[in-house]
Amino acid sequence: MPPIGPPQENPRHSLPGDHPMDPRDDPMARTGLPADDPAGAGGPRPDDPMARTGLPADAPAAGGGPPYTEPSRDDPEGPAGRDTPPEPQPDDRQGARPAPPRDDDRATPGGGASGDAGRDPRGALGAPAARREGLLKVTGAARYAAEHPQTGRAHAWPVPAAVARGRVTGVDTTAALVLPGVLAVLTPGDAPRLGPTDDGTLAVLQNPRVPHRGWCVALVVAETLETARAAARAVRVTYATEDADVQLRPDHPDAYEPEEAGGGPGRFELGDPEGAFAAAGVRVDVDYRVPPLHNHPMEPHATTAVWDGDRLTVYTSTQGGTTVRTVLAELFGLPEDRITVLGEHVGGGFGSKGTPRPDVVLAAMAARRTGRPITLAYPRRRLPTVVGHRAPTLNRLRLGATADGRLTTLLHEVTTHTSRVKEFVEYAGLPARVMYATPHLRSSHRVVPLDVPTPSWMRAPGEAPGMYALESAMDELADALGLDPVELRVRNEPDHEPAGGQPFSSRNLVACLREGARRFGWDTRDPRPAVRAEGPLLLGTGVAAATYPFQIGASTASAQALPDGTFVVRLNAADIGTGARTVLAQVAADALGTPLDRVRTEVGRSDLPPAPLAGGSSGTASWGWAVHEACTRLASRLAGHSGPLPAKGLTARADTAGRADADSPYARHAFGAHFAEVAVDTVTGEIRVRRLLGVYAAGRILNARTARSQFVGAMTMGLGMALTEGSTMDTAFGDFPECDLASYHVPAHADVPDIEAHWIEEDDPHLNPMGSKGIGEIGIVGTAAALGNAVHHATGIRFRELPLTPDRILTALLSER
Repeated sequence: MPPIGPPQENPRHSLPGDHPMDPRDDPMARTGLPADDPAGAGGPRPDDPMARTGLPADAPAAGGGPPYTEPSRDDPEGPAGRDTPPEPQPDDRQGARPAPPRDDDRATPGGGASGDAGRDPRGALGAPAARREGLLKVTGAARYAAEHPQTGRAHAWPVPAAVARGRVTGVDTTAALVLPGVLAVLTPGDAPRLGPTDDGTLAVLQNPRVPHRGWCVALVVAETLETARAAARAVRVTYATEDADVQLRPDHPDAYEPEEAGGGPGRFELGDPEGAFAAAGVRVDVDYRVPPLHNHPMEPHATTAVWDGDRLTVYTSTQGGTTVRTVLAELFGLPEDRITVLGEHVGGGFGSKGTPRPDVVLAAMAARRTGRPITLAYPRRRLPTVVGHRAPTLNRLRLGATADGRLTTLLHEVTTHTSRVKEFVEYAGLPARVMYATPHLRSSHRVVPLDVPTPSWMRAPGEAPGMYALESAMDELADALGLDPVELRVRNEPDHEPAGGQPFSSRNLVACLREGARRFGWDTRDPRPAVRAEGPLLLGTGVAAATYPFQIGASTASAQALPDGTFVVRLNAADIGTGARTVLAQVAADALGTPLDRVRTEVGRSDLPPAPLAGGSSGTASWGWAVHEACTRLASRLAGHSGPLPAKGLTARADTAGRADADSPYARHAFGAHFAEVAVDTVTGEIRVRRLLGVYAAGRILNARTARSQFVGAMTMGLGMALTEGSTMDTAFGDFPECDLASYHVPAHADVPDIEAHWIEEDDPHLNPMGSKGIGEIGIVGTAAALGNAVHHATGIRFRELPLTPDRILTALLSER
């Protein structure tokens, strides 16, 4: 085994084009094109009159059309430069057409766009183009935050608090400082002072308070990672401990209603929900519990920080480099132009890297103190206490309905926890404001501040636990009514958003349910529970709906045409493993009317045009609008240009502020439906998922390959939420015992069936120039409910607490005998 230590210079890490600032860069290295084919396959011929502009000869205006303007609600023709949406279908679908049935509706194996999509600009958007950085990642050439060699680099290791609440009374660093190679130990008494911040989780080593177990109480800096780790264990910290309160319960005396939850009011009420429930002919009153859940991205949170005088450079694993730069400028009292943030490759985040975490602050503090480049990479066991988690939720659902299945009232009341450092509300009650037609509605949240680590975003915050509870309750209502659960959802389809009253820009939930039922063979299902068996296995099927809001922010971007006929699109987007580079190149190629292989993208550097973070399924929607607009402006410049391009080419820029982030008169959401089949082993209590199928309506799909990957990945995460993932709060120590992948069980290959993901073709002109909605999170929403409903159908027993582990299943099965 090679020695463990600082990353060594690796010849694979010296590939041309790996680092955009490398002066040795081959200018074509990052296009993915062979060096002897500067124009790419299908590039311009020497006698091509358009060769000097890089545009196809048959596209005099570059095919982009004017900048996008959202049509008014009174404009039936739709936006300029876009096809008019089709008339609504007679079966409840708004602008939807099911994708043409195929024998195999999955992406073509082997990668790459099918046919000539890479060369044909008309096929760029929507084509299953392979991810451009894929080869770098699988060969180890892609550098992540802790893998950037720096001369004289040292390593930092945090010392976590060993008490759940209290105050540091002393830090004895003697044993640590005598170890060879230890450079410094930062403590609350001598660490560099930071500027004010609204995010208390970043105010590290600023005072002796300990708000929760795992809080950083010292930071060791040493020549090697091993020395830093050993020295951290040698630091002796003494505390004045205080009684800690870490247990969430619905009757907690400190619970309060937050003013805001997920961008909306913490409490929403329509009509008289309590009175309507009391008067309802059919009622369901149930409680569902979701435990704390953890993000656990493949790449743990890490930062390499370098000071050069009063200039700071950080290589960090983040979902939003622009935000990191702004926050660091505030904390260290620097102008933003003196800070460079690089995060060209990010090994996942699932929300936990949406805003800066303590690693980037601690690394910068240590680098300033020592004058050395510093790398801080959190060990996985520390992630649950320092980077956020999905807060547990206690969900009370009360549904009232008529005998024919029409909802008369819906009440979803959520209790969750937050820390005493920073308020975060897991807004699980929001989906109830969107999903079903009802004249009476309550969606409310209560938050209990505890001495626990600060919760934060985790894939589909709010919607994932909220829809598990709501869709499970809807299944219980269908059971009480003796009504098919698909039909129950169809009967309660609203014609406008129940809470806001706005018309939907598009809503194709019914189409997803119908198409999913057709593909799954739902019509052959025996509705009776606990009647299908194969030996000791009980078989069952379940369904649940899905939704996720369309979110978008203002972004900037630039597009450049080069004399060699290629194009470069630049913006500080974050590619967290979703394929953003590839999809943005497709958006650009479509707007420019040029082959995809002539476009390259540069992302993940703060010296690029500012862009919002990758989160809330808003990245491509936000960045794509700016890219589209920059490229259409560039196309207009090229159309009016004669003669060869100048050596530096031509550039156009776009800023969508005031339009992309403007309020819309429409309720904009993606929708979907999940279908599941399970086998429950009556001997072991194990649940095996045999089939998992999702159908989605998420606007225009911009890349069939990366979209399917996002859907399937999120459905797999939903499977983990249902069956394997969960942690507990240790009331004695105030910590999560399930803090690594040995005890926190994410699904393994053997747990995951051949998942199917499909989508409805949806035309929605009220979103952005591409007509796309977010797809990164909707796949997890409702998956756990579909699986839970399938388990009930298999066993006849209703389980209302996740995860559905063998011990819970077997205990319930034995109690029924």
